[in-house]
Amino acid sequence: MFVQLESRRKARPPWATFLLVAACVTMFLWIVAEPVSERGRLLNIWGTVPTTLLDNQVPWQTQLVELRFARLVTALFIHADWIHLSTNMLFLIIFGVPTERALGAGRFLLLVILGGALANLIGALTLAAVNSPIIGSSGAVSGVVGAYLALFPRAHLGLVLPLGFFLEFVRVPASLLIGFWAVLQILFTYVGPAFGAVAWWTHVSGFLIGILLALAWRPGLARRARRS
Repeated sequence: MFVQLESRRKARPPWATFLLVAACVTMFLWIVAEPVSERGRLLNIWGTVPTTLLDNQVPWQTQLVELRFARLVTALFIHADWIHLSTNMLFLIIFGVPTERALGAGRFLLLVILGGALANLIGALTLAAVNSPIIGSSGAVSGVVGAYLALFPRAHLGLVLPLGFFLEFVRVPASLLIGFWAVLQILFTYVGPAFGAVAWWTHVSGFLIGILLALAWRPGLARRARRS
């Protein structure tokens, strides 16, 4: 008879998640410390400007020197305001900590950087005529949410519901909440302009990229779990 014993090995701290949060907060504080007239210039330099990124008249050598495609990555660490920053960081911590522990720090960073950059690229392609920069880690965070769903399809999330004068804490299937969020992102791609300048396709593409990467890594993660 075999008895399964729980491992006494402590989980490694999710340092990659908190490193990303620290980088985004530091970049935000640096930008807001600049004069108002300078902030727009910094956003255009470090953000993903579709018309600049997709300008076919500029030689590729110039694009390499100016690191234009690197801005697909630097844009991930720039946020427009405190609400933009805090919302993304909250979702990054909630879904990033368990996802990083499942994937490992290396895969998790690749998910965030590669997934976020590809999401920004797709967002730029859908907004090819826009001169305003695409900024924020929303595409990368959406990728983390997608990876979380693929890795933990039966997980539950806590939800606080206001019931009259009381607050009720309930556990809801993560797939239900994330699925509802994903449907909203798709709907906003059609009606989104009425709610402000948001690159909704960046969210949708990041979410799908996160699912695909997590599914591709799952067999290797299962083998690693069996060995340990």
